[in-house]
Amino acid sequence: MTSLSSLKVLNDIVDILVVGGGSAGAVLASRLSERPDRSVLLLEAGPAHAAWDYPAVISSSDRLGGDQDHEWGYKTEPGYIRHPVGALRGKVLGGSSGINGAVAIRARASDFQNWNLPGWSYDDLLPSFKRLEDSDGGATDLHGQGGPLPVRQLTRADTTPMQQAFTDAALAAGYAAVSDFDGADPHGVGPYRMNVVNGVRVNTGMAYLGNSVRARANLRVQGGVTVDRVLFDGTQAVGVRLADGQVIKAKQVVLSAGTYGSAAILLRSGVGPAKELEALDIPSVADLPVGQRLKDHPFYYNAYAAKPETIGAQSPAIGAKLWTRSSLAKPGELDLHITATHLFPHEFSPTKVGFVLAVALTLPQSVGKFRITTRDPLAAPSIDLNFLADAGDRARLLEGVKLARKLGQTAPLSALVHSELAPGADAQDDSAIERSMLGTLDTYHHPTSTVPMGLDGDPHAVLDLECRVRGVTGLRVVDASIFPDTVSVATNITTIAIAEHAAARFF
Repeated sequence: MTSLSSLKVLNDIVDILVVGGGSAGAVLASRLSERPDRSVLLLEAGPAHAAWDYPAVISSSDRLGGDQDHEWGYKTEPGYIRHPVGALRGKVLGGSSGINGAVAIRARASDFQNWNLPGWSYDDLLPSFKRLEDSDGGATDLHGQGGPLPVRQLTRADTTPMQQAFTDAALAAGYAAVSDFDGADPHGVGPYRMNVVNGVRVNTGMAYLGNSVRARANLRVQGGVTVDRVLFDGTQAVGVRLADGQVIKAKQVVLSAGTYGSAAILLRSGVGPAKELEALDIPSVADLPVGQRLKDHPFYYNAYAAKPETIGAQSPAIGAKLWTRSSLAKPGELDLHITATHLFPHEFSPTKVGFVLAVALTLPQSVGKFRITTRDPLAAPSIDLNFLADAGDRARLLEGVKLARKLGQTAPLSALVHSELAPGADAQDDSAIERSMLGTLDTYHHPTSTVPMGLDGDPHAVLDLECRVRGVTGLRVVDASIFPDTVSVATNITTIAIAEHAAARFF
């Protein structure tokens, strides 16, 4: 890493050190450096591309998942489903907002009611949701204009013939048309809101860290830097140690390295379950339940071979979804997504073209676990998502798969189908569908809750309600790891809003 000479600091001690430049960290670096009287240093492990010079693997909205230069390469433990899955996380300025589906939909009021934390209700977060947006429309009391992140509401005309047929099939099945999934009643089918402009996925490194922001004298953005651990003087955080051994001093340290990255740094720093740390010869600084409440959304691919003559255009790859509830959902909850997507390896289709109705359980009860197995900051962690261990999760996802199959057999979508590939025509009973679920289940790539906030006395809480790590001073965490529980939608926009909220209130 180069020196801090270009950043205005006093005695080589930066005022605020942000670790991780993803969906939260880029927001914090931008907002916190708006005050010229404090120095802000942002460290990102991946490349720090120029604001509008990202490679196509990051900028193209139809390319998801990154590549080996922009993704951490993690795999999960086999867990209950008995096979590992790729745990994709962005390793680039912009983080996972640079490799995701670019869905720009917020968590619902019911999700925040489930959190039940003072200061963290939907109404509390609404100003931050509006502040982040540069929306192309929608109700002005709900949506913002002029914010850093461009948000575009897709219309029917923007979606593909397959996605239009999916929408029409859901309407024929009795579901309501939804024009804005952030509106009062998102129960139904419609096009997505996306942070995509002219085919470009606008990640937070672009939106929040444009050229003028990066040029601030009190801000430095440094890529290619892996943080090993937080350094403490007693229980006061005083800086970080990098993987190469360099030490950077700071008055405040903020971890925004993501659900996996922030938890791993805390554990290597001695903040975590004391017995687990003792086994790794890591001295305990604060005995806290880091990594014990991991949540993510299980994801099943109801896959179809398509008729080449009817499939039509296949971009945008993601365009429309049905948001609904299972029979086991609590009142007001929407716990199932079915997304019509062209993200399909066409070589697996006998017609050489196909599509997927992707089924996600968005309010799972199964709780996973995150841990480190070595003190090496370059080693991959242990990630056990524990998908479908809860019987209710299996029952609800089964309902979602059966609903997706019903839509696949409903006109006009059925006219595009050559054959069903998964679970396949032979899967005629619930047990056969469940075997397919367990055998091919994937993740929606929305991990949360390894470093959760909570009230005093909450045995699961690592942070207080101002994102401060309990038992120490000078250390905060702000990213999706702090969610007390998962939310019923893609997590990116809510993560950005949480960073906006924290920046405005706690610094």
